[in-house]
Amino acid sequence: MSQVHAMSDEQVSTELRKMTAFIRQEALEKAREIQLKADEEFSIEKAQLVRSSTSEIDTEYDKKFKQAGMSQQITASTLSNKTRLRVLSARQELLDDLFEKTRSRLAEFSKDQKKYSETLKNLLLEGLYAMNEKKVLIRCRKQDTDVVKKAAEEARKEYKDNLKGKDVEVVIDEKERLPEDSAGGVSIFNASGKIDINNTFEERLHLLETDGLPAVRTTLFGENQNRKFKD
Repeated sequence: MSQVHAMSDEQVSTELRKMTAFIRQEALEKAREIQLKADEEFSIEKAQLVRSSTSEIDTEYDKKFKQAGMSQQITASTLSNKTRLRVLSARQELLDDLFEKTRSRLAEFSKDQKKYSETLKNLLLEGLYAMNEKKVLIRCRKQDTDVVKKAAEEARKEYKDNLKGKDVEVVIDEKERLPEDSAGGVSIFNASGKIDINNTFEERLHLLETDGLPAVRTTLFGENQNRKFKD
């Protein structure tokens, strides 16, 4: 039977050092394994956080970009509308000023007897064609009586020539006149006085301000490119 020999102190110390070294090595390897696993999990978590944060940043950026785009469009539209309104306002002021100056100069036109007589003839002729009556009554300013009589005779002759002999009696109304402060022109009535054509200068200017305004705008400012339909 073999005998168990007791280890000496030096042997015990050596064994303890070996065991301690083994345990330390095991601990180091385990710690390294834990560290590697922790680093791997950290990298995965970090990558997930980065992707999540990047996605949130991209989403927020897209939102801000769209908001900025909309804000820019609204600003541009607002500026465009303000500019358009200023342009329209300036154009309207120009038109108002134009008609006001024209209105103030209407009375001056009758001072040129030659031009005034020709204009009266054309106004009367227009009325004769429109009335198509055998007899018409003309009202004018008192001071225009002579020039209107002359213009009326010329208009009657031209009317008769153009309508192959169809004549018309033109009578100057000596009882009722156009106001003395009228700019000129004539009013034409049928024999019964129930139908009239107002061809005074004031009325023609008024028609120009209303019915003729689109044509005036086009002449002054050109065609409106935004209009889809024409009158």
